[in-house]
Amino acid sequence: MPGLPENPDSILGQEVTPIDLENSLRLAGVQNPQLQIARQRVTEAAAIRMYMAAQILPNLNGGFNFDDHTGVLQQSSGKILNVHRSALYAGAGANAVAAGTVSIPGVLWNLNVSNTIFNALTSRQAVRQREFDSLAARNQVLGRVAVGYVELLRAAGRRAIAFSVRDDAVRIARATAAYAKAGQGRQSDADRAATELARRNTVILQAEAEVLQASAKLCRLLNLDPSTRLQPTDGWVVPAPIVPEPVPLNELLALAMLRRPELAAQRAAIEQALLQLRAQRVLPFSPNVLIGLSGGTFGGSSNLPAQTGQTGFGNFANRSDIDTVAYWTLQNLGVGNRAQINAARARLSISNFEQVAVLNQVRMEVADAYARSRARFAQIAIVEKGVLTGQAGFQEDMVRIENNEGLPIEVLNNLHLWARARDEYLAAIADYNQAQFELYVALGQPPAAALARPVPTDGNVPANGDIPSNDGGEVNGPANQPAPSARQGATRGRPRR
Repeated sequence: MPGLPENPDSILGQEVTPIDLENSLRLAGVQNPQLQIARQRVTEAAAIRMYMAAQILPNLNGGFNFDDHTGVLQQSSGKILNVHRSALYAGAGANAVAAGTVSIPGVLWNLNVSNTIFNALTSRQAVRQREFDSLAARNQVLGRVAVGYVELLRAAGRRAIAFSVRDDAVRIARATAAYAKAGQGRQSDADRAATELARRNTVILQAEAEVLQASAKLCRLLNLDPSTRLQPTDGWVVPAPIVPEPVPLNELLALAMLRRPELAAQRAAIEQALLQLRAQRVLPFSPNVLIGLSGGTFGGSSNLPAQTGQTGFGNFANRSDIDTVAYWTLQNLGVGNRAQINAARARLSISNFEQVAVLNQVRMEVADAYARSRARFAQIAIVEKGVLTGQAGFQEDMVRIENNEGLPIEVLNNLHLWARARDEYLAAIADYNQAQFELYVALGQPPAAALARPVPTDGNVPANGDIPSNDGGEVNGPANQPAPSARQGATRGRPRR
């Protein structure tokens, strides 16, 4: 007679890193690269805004130039002169030659009035948009981390259930083998029970693989080494209601439209597009202004002593120049201005349509998470009954076998049903928690005061339910009640909403 299958070696390492949801969210807020990128984009936008606002300030130029000319020149009267002259300038500005002004002023304003004003205004809206984008990235990352932590809890819970079912399968396989050895049962029944035990060992390995995969995914979100095996500190998988049940969907949709940073970012983008359109409309009527102030020392020489009074290089003295220029530009006979206005109007329309698309996305996310949360909450109570009846049926059959009132092979069907019920119960609670986190993220993580509702007074408050997440750990459940063992699973009712 072949022996029972041996327990498989665990694929999990001995070194674990305990973690809970709070620390997961904290690490995500500090180390997640997506959040760091979003924050640096805010810093970049703020720097651009500072640059745009600084355009109203003048540029400062300082330097010198030396000019030496040999050859003919023409006077304004048309007379041709053969001149050898030199000039040197040093001070605020540069490039002062002959009778002309300083070509590069020392203090220079060179700007278009409307462009300078509107660029500063649009850059401010760009900063606001990046800030809201950063909040949106933080909201999404924290939501993914919460869901990833629930997946880690789910995997640990499946592993705990797999061990519990494997222990029951061992009892059945041993009893069936003993019956067959005593001639009270068939050898084929013993082989069938041994096959079931081998299958349960395989389920354990699959559950451990899911634990490693869930840990690696959470490590990626937390920017940790994926070889680190994270182990949740929660001893039980319990329903975690975040958004109260009495809040109707229409109120949640209105709350999301006020709280979601993506919508605020789109409003800032629309305001930026409006400012750009106004800037293009005003541009043809806005002057280009150039104001230059220069001062320094200037001197030189010429071969025309009758005009300069000396032939040597010198005659240095102070000089100052003030230049003011204002002009208006009609780009490409006005066609270029019209094209820029049309382009700005199109960008405004695109921003409006993008806001509608984001609004529809937000509504869909809220409605989807709301529907899944309600469905999973209702499913918890239904599946819980299956866990209770499965447990009762399995224990009743085991009592019959111990009293020699039946064959051990008869209990395998109840073992299957009870194991499936516990898996479905765990899945219902984990899916409910994920839907709650996703709904909270879809609402833009509103404060508790925005979700507060009066406590029900009709006395119809369901009790908490929980599922084990690992082989040990603390038990989170109602006070003054015995905690279910990891072998039996937990079937303690619906969550308190």
